[in-house]
Amino acid sequence: MEEPVFWYAVASVLLYVKMFATSLYQGFHRITKMTFKTPEDAALAGKAPAQEELPQVQKAGKAWSNDLENIPIFLALGVAYVLVGASSGLAGWLFMTFTVARYCHTIFYLAELQPWRTIAYGVGTLCMIAMCVLILFTLF
Repeated sequence: MEEPVFWYAVASVLLYVKMFATSLYQGFHRITKMTFKTPEDAALAGKAPAQEELPQVQKAGKAWSNDLENIPIFLALGVAYVLVGASSGLAGWLFMTFTVARYCHTIFYLAELQPWRTIAYGVGTLCMIAMCVLILFTLF
């Protein structure tokens, strides 16, 4: 297996695991506090629906939304990066740095750590910009 494909596959799996962990975090807080906004979930627990989501669930939802704005773009750029044969030597660094940045972004979001959350977001964005530049450089 070529190195860029390897690192792309590793990053993809790790990003899935991160997003799944964020969902588990939400579920953990809902279940341990027996607080559900969705009527059918509350009914299953024998509770009345909550007026609003728990703060932890709201924060994790915002982190999830941010992931949905960034991770699909990364995945698309990663496919393009591999297909055009952009720099093999930088693939691992870019793919894994983006992945670590997304993990950090979520952790910092949940822990309410600024400016670290913004820094992590910026690092991920810089990785995607670098991928764009390398893809275009390879093409032209």
